[in-house]
Amino acid sequence: MKALLVFCNVPDRAVADRIAEQLVAAQLAACVNVLAPCQSVYRWQGRIEKAEEVPLLIKTTADAYPQLEQRLRALHPYQVPEIIACDIAAGLPEYLTWVAEQVFSSE
Repeated sequence: MKALLVFCNVPDRAVADRIAEQLVAAQLAACVNVLAPCQSVYRWQGRIEKAEEVPLLIKTTADAYPQLEQRLRALHPYQVPEIIACDIAAGLPEYLTWVAEQVFSSE
């Protein structure tokens, strides 16, 4: 089972906690790390914007990713949320097995 690390920034801690809990409860993520707030600088609708955001590191599987993305879009308050998934090329085998066991499989 291929594991993924999904990055997503949200506007504040309350949104971060709500999304993290719902993704884990729905078995779409094995674990979500809610990180300390950070400053984001980006271009939006032709203007340079700055915002404090809370990063999420979401551990899931490739099989569960489509459903995770759909749920994350529904829960996220942004019009275009940052949702970036990266393959986990290597990791502690026991941890990656645990991730696979915690996430709902579409198979």
